[in-house]
Amino acid sequence: MAWIKILDEAAVCAAGGRLARLYKAGRDAATGRVDNVLQVHSLRPETLDGHLRLYGAVMHAKTGLTRREREVLAVAVSAANACHY
Repeated sequence: MAWIKILDEAAVCAAGGRLARLYKAGRDAATGRVDNVLQVHSLRPETLDGHLRLYGAVMHAKTGLTRREREVLAVAVSAANACHY
């Protein structure tokens, strides 16, 4: 299993700055936390910014699919790829 160094969420948010703003933008509304898949970008905030922009563009674009349908497709692709994200 690979281990990726991440910066502690509480410390990042307490310090403020760009990464804290990105963490706030990426915080899960249901849990109030930043998911691990986003925290792996903590050492490279520019990649987190890109990740959030891509996710937003894919999940909020006007394509005729509902948000729920997009989430179902994302889960199906993750399952097909044996990825729990």
